[in-house]
Amino acid sequence: MKLLLLLSPVASIAECRRLSHRASGVDLFPANSSDNVNIDTHLILTFPTKPIIGSKGNITVRDEEDDRIIDTLDLSIPSSPSPYGNGSNKANYTDKTTYQTNIVGGVDFYFSPIIVTDNVATIYLHNNRLRYNRTYSVTIDIGVLSVFDASFGGIAPTFWTFTTKPQGPSPGTKSVTVSASGTTDFSTLQGALDWAPSNSPTLTTINILPGTYVELIYFQYKSNLLIRGSSRNSTSIAYPNNSAFNPPNRQGVSRRPAFSFKGVSDIQLSDFSITNLYRGQAEALLIDGVRVVLSNMQLKGSGDALTTYGTAYISGSTLIGDGDTILGYGSVFWNRSTIITTAGPVSWTRTPQGVHGNVLVDCTVEGDGNSTLARLPDNTGGVAANWPYAEMVLINTTLDGISEVGWGPVQGPPLFDARNVRFWEYGTVDANGKAVDYARRLNVSMHLTSPRDDEVVRQYRDPAFVLDGWVPVVL
Repeated sequence: MKLLLLLSPVASIAECRRLSHRASGVDLFPANSSDNVNIDTHLILTFPTKPIIGSKGNITVRDEEDDRIIDTLDLSIPSSPSPYGNGSNKANYTDKTTYQTNIVGGVDFYFSPIIVTDNVATIYLHNNRLRYNRTYSVTIDIGVLSVFDASFGGIAPTFWTFTTKPQGPSPGTKSVTVSASGTTDFSTLQGALDWAPSNSPTLTTINILPGTYVELIYFQYKSNLLIRGSSRNSTSIAYPNNSAFNPPNRQGVSRRPAFSFKGVSDIQLSDFSITNLYRGQAEALLIDGVRVVLSNMQLKGSGDALTTYGTAYISGSTLIGDGDTILGYGSVFWNRSTIITTAGPVSWTRTPQGVHGNVLVDCTVEGDGNSTLARLPDNTGGVAANWPYAEMVLINTTLDGISEVGWGPVQGPPLFDARNVRFWEYGTVDANGKAVDYARRLNVSMHLTSPRDDEVVRQYRDPAFVLDGWVPVVL
């Protein structure tokens, strides 16, 4: 009897906490005591009003079966040297601060453990901590999240529990589906990518159902992979990232894009949009691979909105950026696509010798009225001093908001020899369909004419010529 009396007050305290939580009107996802939860789930709290992220306290996830802590997010640790992406984008190697870090696709990225959108707080656990067929509890300390009326006092131990699915996709599965509702194979695209086999000899398809997926995407060494959304208007991948939030103070890959991949082959992205929510040096997409297809995509970044290495075929897609919208090291064949830059040059083309650059066929390019198509300034102290074999070729392209000079600025002699630069145009017209005045173009560019250059135009119309013999096929 005495034991029961001792336990009774404890039970009452726990019940009070539960009642207090219910009274606060906070909805939980996954729901308390739910099962069949995906192992890549986010933890989502929906409040009556917009919550405020605190600067102290922990979010703790515990395995209920062995009482082991499997993940902790400590809110006293800053997310980045520049949490809002508005600080320096230079590497500070003297900074010894510990920042929130998540391993995404095998690479360490700074990340935000909580992102608030309107009245929804999404908690991002460290990747790949949850396992199949386990029951977990979530504890949120007081001060991690709050609302103006102080009605939310955290979540006590054992109140919020959920059980993951018994198992993942069966061996040999070739197609999986991502949905934010958690009712399909995966809840996040990154979770599906982590599952997808590396260097597969056969095609694997990841389908993404409609929704906005706020997540940082990175993968490497994948092949024969098709990632397909429902449409670029209904399926969106977005994340706030740039070179200030993830500065270049660590070795290896660039960490500033919202979506990037490295060392891939035979990859296709179709029918969804990618948006970088920060400005600055902030790619929507960084491509580093061979035989990459983008079909019916929309990419919206800021400076260097699309960075390319390797070979890519882009068809029926739209790219939007804020200047140097394309940072081009690779060979890219653009077919019936639109490139929009809101300020400054459309591209900084950095093609090395022996490699084709950006070739636009039947495309539209829009600028801010004074934009140029490509620039080649002095880059002493950078990756290279300049790129004397830079290439950008336009065939039957419509221009709107591009300056009459068309190209530049280009570094002049004697420090730079532009004789091998290929800034070429054929059949360029303005938004009204009128041929542009090539006489006003920068003198390093060239106007291709018929019949003199018919063979050159024929070659550049052929994707295989531009893409090192590859004949792209859109699935």
